[in-house]
Amino acid sequence: MNTIEMKRRIGSAKDLDFGTIFNQSIELFKKVWVQGLVVLLLGMVLAMPIGMLVYIPLIFSGFMDFYSSTYDPYSSAQPEIGAMFFVSMGFVYLILILGMSIITLGLNAAFYRICKIKDLEQMGSEDYFYFFKKPYLGKTIKLGLVFGGILLLSFMLCFFPIIYVSVPLVFLVTIYAFNPDMAISDMVKMAFDLGNKKWFVSFGLIFVSGFLAFVVGFFMCFVGMYVTRSFSYLPVYFIYKEVIGFNDEDGLPKIEENTRF
Repeated sequence: MNTIEMKRRIGSAKDLDFGTIFNQSIELFKKVWVQGLVVLLLGMVLAMPIGMLVYIPLIFSGFMDFYSSTYDPYSSAQPEIGAMFFVSMGFVYLILILGMSIITLGLNAAFYRICKIKDLEQMGSEDYFYFFKKPYLGKTIKLGLVFGGILLLSFMLCFFPIIYVSVPLVFLVTIYAFNPDMAISDMVKMAFDLGNKKWFVSFGLIFVSGFLAFVVGFFMCFVGMYVTRSFSYLPVYFIYKEVIGFNDEDGLPKIEENTRF
């Protein structure tokens, strides 16, 4: 779908019914909760190597203290922490955030593809690494960096910008999922256009679904939160479906073709 048509659909979008989208999300969750759990577990596994980077400055700092001429193993005084340690920790956390943004973006976009297959009852394989393969790997990395950059910038501008950009950012994932050939700059523009147009109903649905997913998961012996977490992603899918929709060229045959290498 081109940006002109997408912008027209966003501008002329009708009002959305909160209850209808919420009920649709419940019905779809019954079909995709297993896939949502798989995506969450895959994200945790892929995040482990990146999370290990946090220990590099700590290990390096320990070696530097050990080989320092002033090192005294019997001293009770705490060693001084140099500025280089904080710089390196800041750099590592930056890599951590950007790396997690790339992983989250790619897996969640694949999850929305799977949601479409289940929702429209199409035939197709569940490819969780669809956006980590050619020809979309490079775009996933670039868009993940943009995603993480926007998140970091909003964090630096205090708390309220994070609340605002949270809605456009989730739409950025759905737009990428169903329009992967669109230019990154156009994806960002469309995500903010859709987010601004449907901000309140989107934020309300995300908040309510996320809260209920937490409560239900908590009463399922806490581990159930891993199962119910994907429920909070589903209202965004239906908002995109109702406002923008899908073209025939965005159908399953194209998905199957692109997943063969």
